Amino acid sequence: MNHKKGSDFTAFSAGSHPAGRVHPLALREIELSKIPTQGLRSKSWDEFATPGAPEIHFVFTLCDRAAGEVCPLWNGHPLTAHWGVPDPAAVVGTPEDMERAFREAFSILGRRIMLFTSLPLAKLEQQVIQAEINRIGKQ
Repeated sequence: MNHKKGSDFTAFSAGSHPAGRVHPLALREIELSKIPTQGLRSKSWDEFATPGAPEIHFVFTLCDRAAGEVCPLWNGHPLTAHWGVPDPAAVVGTPEDMERAFREAFSILGRRIMLFTSLPLAKLEQQVIQAEINRIGKQ
């Protein structure tokens, strides 16, 4: 989201149970899209619930496991939606199977981010925005 043309967002990525490293195949997909990977790191979502953390306006959970977890209270009382994507790191198979899983996850998220960043957020009421981000997560 940080690298989409016309996006005014600052996006952060974090997880409920971070692995401690960014998966090499995730880095590969990012690099193939000509997005810088310097400074990317594995982090807990708890980092964004501490005093001084950035104010969060939207939270999108991605893994099916995260949809049922109790999320922390983030600064800003963000709108939330579940944008479930099969966890590519959980795929077991050939190297090609694993690469395909990361490519598909990256593609799905890219489409959803494009739809989200094209919403006229300043012109929409919060209930409409909530309905739209929920709808995007089902596509």
